[in-house]
This record gives sequence, C-alpha cells and structure tokens, in this order.
Amino acid sequence: MKTSQPVKVGLPSLLTPDNCVLLLIDHQPFQVSGVKNIDAALMINNVVSLAKTAKAFGVPTLLTTVVADRGGRLIKPLQDVFPEQTPIDRTQINTWEDEQCVQWVERTGRRKLVIAALWTEICLAFPVLHALGDGYDVYFVTDASGGTSVEAHEMGIARMIQAGAVPLTANVFGAELQRDWARPTAGKLSEIILEHGGATATNLAWELQLLAGRPGTGV
Repeated sequence: MKTSQPVKVGLPSLLTPDNCVLLLIDHQPFQVSGVKNIDAALMINNVVSLAKTAKAFGVPTLLTTVVADRGGRLIKPLQDVFPEQTPIDRTQINTWEDEQCVQWVERTGRRKLVIAALWTEICLAFPVLHALGDGYDVYFVTDASGGTSVEAHEMGIARMIQAGAVPLTANVFGAELQRDWARPTAGKLSEIILEHGGATATNLAWELQLLAGRPGTGV
C-alpha cells in the first residue's frame, strides 16, 4: 500500500478536464430502490448531469455494474449518455478489487479519481478508501450517490473525508472543469445546466430571456 497524500490546496488541488477520470458505479435498479437519503429522481438527475458534464469536457468515464443479471442493467438515462460503452460487470463489491476497472484507470495515466456510486457507505466508500491507499487523489460526488439511510450516507461520507477524500457535488464538478466562462465549453455546460440545474436552470433561462431582448447581446 502506498501512502496517499492528496493535494488539498492551491491550483493543483483543482480538477481539470486533463487531470481526472470519472467512475460511475452501480447506478442500477436494485440499488436505486434502496436509496433513502435523497429522492431517487433527484439523484438520477444529478448523476446524468455529472455524466454529461464529463462527456462535454472529454473526461474519460467508466461505467460499471455489479451482478447486473440480478441487480439490473445500468439505468437507461445514464447509459444513454454513453450508448457506445458496455459497462464492466463485476462480482466484487469493491470496484477497486476488479482488475479490469483498475487497469482502465491505469491506462489513462491520470491520478485524480472522481467517483459516484450506489450505495455511499459501501460501493462508494470501499473503492475510495482503497484507491487512496494506492496513492490516488480521490474526489466523490455526494449528490450523485446515495445511501440506504441518511445515517448510512452521512457515516460513509465522514469515513471517506477522514481518510483524505474530497467531497463535491455534480454542479461543482462542472464549475471546476469550466473555471472560466471564456472557454469554448461554456455553451455545452450551459445546456447541461438548463436541462438538469433545477432552480439554477430557471434563473439561467430567465437571464437568457432578458438578454434576448437587448440588441447587441448576441443571445
């Protein structure tokens, strides 16, 4: 086991499209049905937004399931973001014990992992802790994950933070990758916000409506 010392401050601590990968673990019907700390529809909205953001910025993304013939295939809205990708189906509860998944990450050459999974306290916490021990900087997306109870979700989060992992939300992931509205990906990110951003989407649509009435705005 390597000693993991994640970079927590300064510019190197921030995610970029070129320094991270995204792992989406076990967003399957059986697992979704057990989520109790967040509304399932909201969690699905968030993980689809997360996946679309990764795709828009070219972040390598791995889809994986566990015993899909029993727990069900990956939920359709998420699979539809990457229709060409067949999720890696595992038997291991801990994704980081599956050689295919670890080798996929290793081939990217990237050392920052962003992970969302069902359930938080098990299928998220286990690979987060394991990958930290292998020297990776690990970030986990709380609102694109879910636990079997509020307590289970919160204790899973506490355990991962205590070990050195960094929590974030789906919206933060997009903002952190964009970081400058002058970058050409701004249009793609705005589309994702409009589709999945809830109250933020409503505000953005209103702003675009107001700007559309002003000559010279280009809206």
